[in-house]
Amino acid sequence: MSTFVLLTVTSIIFVVDPLGVLPSYLVMTAADRPDKRRRTALRAAVAATVTLLLFAAGGGHMVKLFGVTMPALRIAGGLVLLIVALDMTKALRPTQEGPGEVAEGSEKADVAITPLAIPMLAGPAALATVTMLMNQAETWPEAVVVIAVILLTGSIIYITLRLAEPLHRLLGKTGIQVLTRIMGLVLLALAVQFILDGWQQYSAAASTRGA
Repeated sequence: MSTFVLLTVTSIIFVVDPLGVLPSYLVMTAADRPDKRRRTALRAAVAATVTLLLFAAGGGHMVKLFGVTMPALRIAGGLVLLIVALDMTKALRPTQEGPGEVAEGSEKADVAITPLAIPMLAGPAALATVTMLMNQAETWPEAVVVIAVILLTGSIIYITLRLAEPLHRLLGKTGIQVLTRIMGLVLLALAVQFILDGWQQYSAAASTRGA
């Protein structure tokens, strides 16, 4: 159980990566008043959290509807996570946000839902991760852990965005990049583990069918 808790916490919080969003968030809300920034932070956190919860609850049923097996889901999710993790080790986020999205966000009156919550925070890798973890949960306590960590991540998103300016001054661009690279290394190992678990599960199922 403790291993599953640690896996869930590191996977979800690191792949969402609220700190990595700070520079883009500050650019997109540069012309906003403090009260509007607070509302944006709250709405983005709520939208990202609800999206992650929806995929955790229904993502597994959706992939089963298309005939996708759990081993295939783990391998595919691991590959998506691998790509994002490789970007993070270079302190980049092109798989979660691009210059066009940041530029478009700077011109939008409301950036909370898109592009901030989706896809910058609740991007493809994060959605795949919560889906895999919820399907990996074998007991109700483990499922509750996934939900609790998603809610915790939402709180961290809100706090991080609310403190965007002081955090950016404290850490600076270099500090944020260093932390992003460290989280990327951890995610890289988790991505490989997801792929290995999926392959082992597929091999075991294939051996059973062949016996």
